Parts: sequence; structure tokens; C-alpha cells
Amino acid sequence: MVRLGTGSTSSSSRCSSTVDDSADRRGSTAGRAAGREGRVMTAPTPTHRRTRFLRTLRLVRQGAFPAPENYPTASVPIRTPRDVFDRMAPYAEREPVEVFWLLALDAQHRLIGGAPEAITRGILNSSLVHPREVFCAAIVARAASVILCHNHPSGDATPSADDRAVTRQVVDAGRLLDIPVDDHVIVGKESYLSFAEQGSLG
Repeated sequence: MVRLGTGSTSSSSRCSSTVDDSADRRGSTAGRAAGREGRVMTAPTPTHRRTRFLRTLRLVRQGAFPAPENYPTASVPIRTPRDVFDRMAPYAEREPVEVFWLLALDAQHRLIGGAPEAITRGILNSSLVHPREVFCAAIVARAASVILCHNHPSGDATPSADDRAVTRQVVDAGRLLDIPVDDHVIVGKESYLSFAEQGSLG
């Protein structure tokens, strides 16, 4: 703040003095340069802040794993429930909980992307799934049709009432979207059940 008053000192010198004093008190580099001619203005040294990383703990196994011998390649079409079982058994046997997978197929019944997509992971004997999540993945993959698949960690491939209800919901949604559901295969221990073979797709 500049005080105005009378005295022998000129207004300009009082202003310079006051600004200079204020700048010195604040330690402002810019103020010191304005009050003292000939002083080189230096840039403030940047302050380095430590970057914080947030981590999440995943309790499910994901990622690549060695393919079994004679495992079919991505170019081989999937046309039968046995084809689904041969592809999905290695995935299912690694899971301690129920997992609901989507197999997005192209017009030649080949698996798009070469791998199934895990839609939901549940608990020991159930996995919640909604048609919204299923067909969101199918649309992104530009699937011509889809096959549903999930495992039963107990090893018994017999469908539950919930399995049948979910199948009906997804099949009905597929009709509306013009993305047919070719099958829903439940993978057990060295066994499987096909809704299409049972005539239960609706």
C-alpha cells in the first residue's frame, strides 16, 4: 500500500521506496527486479511433486495362459456345442466361481478376436448377468450372432431355474436387436449342456 503525504521526498521516490520495501518483505522476485535497476531477473525453481499411484487388487485370474495341445485356432468355425466345449473347457477349469462368457461370432461362425469375453464373474454357484451387458459387448464386436457360455464350478452342468430365465431374457433381447443367440452352453467337469440341443432356447 502506498501512503500519500507531505515532506521533502518526492512522490515518485516515495512510491519506488515503498514498492521496493514491500517487495523485499514479501520476497517477490518480480518486485525486487522492479525496484532495483540492473538486477537480473531469475525464474523461480519449479517444485517437483511426487506422483501418487492408485492401485486395485484383483481377486480373479485374467490374462493369457498356455493353450492345451490341439486347441482350435481362431480361424476354425464354431458350429456345434462340442466345438464350444472344446474352446471353453480350458477357461472354465481355471475358475473357482461362475463366469458368464460371450462368444461373438462373425458371419462364418468364427470367434471374433480369437477369445471369449467374460461378461460377469459371480460367486460359487451364481453369476448375475443382464442382456444389456451381453449385447453391449456384441455390438462393439460387430457380431453377426452370439453364443452364451458359463461354467458350473460344482462340475454338474444341469441348468438351474436362473439359468433358464437368463437364457430366455437374452434370447428375447437378441431378437429385438437382430443379433441371434445360437446357443447357451453350460460347461461342467468333462461335460456340457446345450440349450439348443435341448430345444430350450425359446
